[in-house]
Amino acid sequence: MKAVGLTKESTSFVDLEIAQPVPENHDLLVQIKAISINPVDTKQREATKLKEEEVKILGWDAVGEVVDTGSKVSLFKTGQEVYFAGDVTRPGSYAEFTLIDERLVGLKPKKLSLEEAAAMPLTTITAWEALVERLGITEDDNGKSILIINGAGGVGSIATQLAANMGLEVISTASRPETIEWTQKHGANYVINHREDITKQLANLGFEKGVDFILCLHDTNAHWDEMQKAIRPQGEICSIVELSEPVEMSLLKDKSATFSYEFMFTRSKYDTEDKIKQHEILTEAARMLDIGALTTTLNKVLSPINAATIEEAHTIISSGKMIGKLVVKGFD
Repeated sequence: MKAVGLTKESTSFVDLEIAQPVPENHDLLVQIKAISINPVDTKQREATKLKEEEVKILGWDAVGEVVDTGSKVSLFKTGQEVYFAGDVTRPGSYAEFTLIDERLVGLKPKKLSLEEAAAMPLTTITAWEALVERLGITEDDNGKSILIINGAGGVGSIATQLAANMGLEVISTASRPETIEWTQKHGANYVINHREDITKQLANLGFEKGVDFILCLHDTNAHWDEMQKAIRPQGEICSIVELSEPVEMSLLKDKSATFSYEFMFTRSKYDTEDKIKQHEILTEAARMLDIGALTTTLNKVLSPINAATIEEAHTIISSGKMIGKLVVKGFD
């Protein structure tokens, strides 16, 4: 089968012909139709160190058709279109066919195109887990406030929608006219500039005492001091970006505030007993997308899936300027 991968000899992606994998146990064999490129792809690329003859296939966010199943599969059957965010411990979706555990998969939203659906899985699961499982937001929090740092990115675009659906007062950050417009379009009540004094801007909006929740989707170190000041006593902060150096946490302690991380691949990487939760999240997200409660965050499509196009997509993502999601569609 065709694939796009990394080898020890090449610093760029290369077009490959590799063996088609065979599903076992809970595996689905999925024929890939479209893939989404995320910052995690570029990070995984940077972290890749290969030995002689080794090949690395990146990419996890995808939509495709189930063409074969393992012996223990019960949730899906061949012929169904599915979407999923994958598993970093296995070869990814930059290939004509990939294997994915059924418990990490949802049926593709019926009303979305292949490209629109491919844009959604990884960011939706990340945002959902961050809001519901890490920050612990429930229906009892209706009317409370949340600050989403980097509202126009892939995760921010869907997190803003989900938070608005949960009845929260959403303050998202953006710094350019086009990102401000995008963030407002996706449901933010207010948009402030993360390059300026966040605490002062919140006070000007009437949040003098800070906000109840903060979701950080950009450079945790850069925003750390502001987040400590902006969170209310006993509030909750979650970030998806690792700290690059130690930070002072005394103000969080003084406020009895909580800090947590969200990493979408935790369940698959550590084979947790509850990893079927990602199937449940994608199923509910598909329902919401089909009824219009959520909208796709797709903003750019490239084609076809080959080494040159994947290289171009990585360059775009690495620039840090991408608004919403970038999808690459179809093999030659």
